[in-house]
Parts: sequence; C-alpha cells; structure tokens
Amino acid sequence: MKIEMYTKTVCPYCTKAKNLLHLKGIKDIIEYNIETNPELRRDFLKRTNGAKTVPQIFIDDILVGGFDNLSALDSTGELNKMLQIF
Repeated sequence: MKIEMYTKTVCPYCTKAKNLLHLKGIKDIIEYNIETNPELRRDFLKRTNGAKTVPQIFIDDILVGGFDNLSALDSTGELNKMLQIF
C-alpha cells in the first residue's frame, strides 16, 4: 500500500493527518513538501485537479483529499477499509 501526502513546512492539518495515519499503524508515508520543492507544485496541481490547500492525501493513487476528508472516512469506517485494517 502506498500513502502519499502533499504538504507544506508549517501545516497543522498535515500534522493531524500524519498523526491519524500513524495511529492506524501507517508508518511509511511518502511526503512531498511543495514549499521546499517548487518543482513538485506542478505535479501537485495536476494530480489534485488544482487543489489549493494541503495536505492532499493519496492512498494507492486514489485522491482522498485533505485532513477533513481523511477524518470523515475514519468516522465512517471507510478509512480502515482503504488501509486494509480489519
């Protein structure tokens, strides 16, 4: 399973998203900091259909969205299914 997250250096929602994933046992998160690596910004905009906020989270190449979306998936149990936690 591949977890990717577009972030910025100072981003409380990025931290919350990483903490939630860590609580689920996910330790390997591929993090792309679009602030420190501007070349990633083009990829970020293309993959997220022009999103303006971070984090933007992908689970196995499926765009989940930001922390609010991740949290909503968690509250319905869908996040566990996506992460294959049974």
